[in-house]
Order: sequence, then structure tokens, then C-alpha cells
Amino acid sequence: MIKVGITGQNGFIGQHLYNTIGLHPEDFEIVNFEKQYFLKDDLLDAFVSQCDVIVHLAALNRHNDPLVIYQTNVNLVKLLIAALQRTNSKPQIIMSSSSQENNDNHYGQSKKEGRLLFSNWAKANNAVFTGMIIPNVFGPFGNPFYNSVIATFSHQIANNQTPKIEVDGHLKLIYVGQLVTEIINCIKEARNLQEYNVKHTAEAKVSEVLALLVNFKDTYQDKGEIPILDSTFKINLFNTFRCYMDIETHFPVQYTQHTDPRGSFVEVIRLGIGGQVSFSTTVPNITRGNHFHTRKIERFSVIKGKALIQLRRIGTDKVLEFYLDGNNPAYVDMPIWYTHNIKNIGEEVLYTNFWINEPYNADDADTYFVEV
Repeated sequence: MIKVGITGQNGFIGQHLYNTIGLHPEDFEIVNFEKQYFLKDDLLDAFVSQCDVIVHLAALNRHNDPLVIYQTNVNLVKLLIAALQRTNSKPQIIMSSSSQENNDNHYGQSKKEGRLLFSNWAKANNAVFTGMIIPNVFGPFGNPFYNSVIATFSHQIANNQTPKIEVDGHLKLIYVGQLVTEIINCIKEARNLQEYNVKHTAEAKVSEVLALLVNFKDTYQDKGEIPILDSTFKINLFNTFRCYMDIETHFPVQYTQHTDPRGSFVEVIRLGIGGQVSFSTTVPNITRGNHFHTRKIERFSVIKGKALIQLRRIGTDKVLEFYLDGNNPAYVDMPIWYTHNIKNIGEEVLYTNFWINEPYNADDADTYFVEV
């Protein structure tokens, strides 16, 4: 059992790492970290002394005064090193640095200096240190106007605002889930690399990313169609965009029902991608689901009966509730990292149509059971 502490565990990358590590309780134990630990030596000492691995993610990305960014980030490293020295602790240290290290800005300089400080401490104490130099990271739940241009554009487009391209630069990108996998591999392998350049997994101009996001808005958010997703990057970008929509007010989406004397016809889903379609029957008062996915795209469509669909984002307490009735067919899509269920609240058998973008694979189910 490896005890892992994550500074900045509530930040963009930190929460993804925290949640993913939590899926493997047989391998890892989380040592909780709170921001206030940096303010009190005894709390920081207690934290570092419990950890087999410390993943240092806490950092200031933006501030009106660039010097504050530099001083804050370097000081956080110095505080951790001081705690390690006071407690004579030698956990593996993994630090997230940035591909901006060699740029002429205070943020990049602060990350490089912090990495070198940790490297010197590790060499002097015969400890394992991994200095990860990371490209631009994107993914669900990043803060707009702070974490990435993709977070900003996704937020603006999903909320009917007009993004503006300041510089149409060429982005080297990595999805946050792929970065988390890299970090976990560094932990498992105890990689002792003072300068580890994490490879980007996608490249695109800012204008190309914007065009894709605008297409997602038009195709998916406005029309309910699943767009053409012919690469891993596009799937990751689509799942990112979906999380910036107002899930609570967007769903359930009513279907167009065509009725004549013979009965009715409803188009369930229009696809630019394949997948698996299935249906279920559920007897009254039974609940299905209570699980979440980290990559899958899924749609629940109630075609007969009455149902309650509940969603809760992992790591939060708020439960979203959607009531559906087969007399007015509608659907709810399941965002990634939202545990979800469906309950028959009627007096007859509930009929539900399910679509998911990839066939079920028992060896890689991407299905984690957590009560809503």
C-alpha cells in the first residue's frame, strides 16, 4: 500500500489525480492535504511524515503581479523541503513543472527553480525525485480564464458567449486523464528523473480547437446529435466541453414525437460515431446503475413508464434529479465523473433505451460503482 499525498488536491489536476487514485484502494492510500498546511509547520510536518509519495501540484498560475506568482511558487517548494528536513522524511517527490520553464516569464521561472530545488534536495538525501515538465493540460472541471484556453472557450461557447482568439498559437496538449496515468506510472515505477519531459498527446492551433468546440455546441448542445469523434483527442475534447454545459437546466431533452393513427415514432439518437444500443425493463421501485464512467459517452432514453434519473459529480454532494415519462419521451446524457442511476417510480414496467459510444468490454469496463 503506497501512501500518497497531493498538494493542491482540490485544484484542476489535483482533483483528477485524487479521484483516480481513489479508484485503486488496493494499491494506494490517500494522505489528505489542505491548503492551510502551508501556513503551520506542525501540520505540514505531520503531512510529509505520513507520505510515501508527495505529488506537488499546488501552484499559483495567474496574478496581476507576476512577481507574486514567482515568489509564491518558489516559497511553496521551500516550505515542503523545510518540512522534509525537520522530519527527516524521504518520500518520493513528484513535481509538476511546465513546458514554460524556458520562457521569459515569472511562472515558468518559478517552476524551473522549484524543480531544481527539489532535485538538489533529492540528491543530497538519496531520495527519489521526478520533475515532470508538462505541456498544456486540458480536461473537465478546469477553471475558465485560469487553467487553460480550452476551459475558457468551452465555458464561453456553452454559455452562448463569443470567444476571442488573442494569438492563434500552436498548442501541444495532453488530456488530464492521460497526465494522471503518467503520474501514477511514475509512482508505481519510482521513476528517479530530475527532468522528465512528458510527451504531448495532441497538437492543434487555437483556431482549430475553437472550431471543434463551436461544432460541438451546434451539433450536440443545440441539436442533440453526437458529433463525429474520429480520434482520441476529439473524444477527450468533447467530454471536456460537455462538462461546461449547464447540466441541471439542459436535461431532460424532449424528443420530437411523430404520431398518427398507427401509434408514434421517435428518433432516439443521431450519430457521427458508433457504439452499442440496448434497452432494459425495470419493475416498479427498482433502481439501476449507481456507477460512473471516466471516458464513456452515454444516453438514457425513457420510452415507456415513469423514471427518476439522478446524477452527482464525484467529490461533491449536490444531486441533480430528472423526472421522465414515456408519454413525453426524453433523454438525459451522463457526463463523465458523474455517478448516476435510474429508478422506476411508476406502477408499470419501465422501458429504457441505452446508447453508449463503445461496446462493453469486461476487461476494461470503465464502470465504477458509487451510490448517487
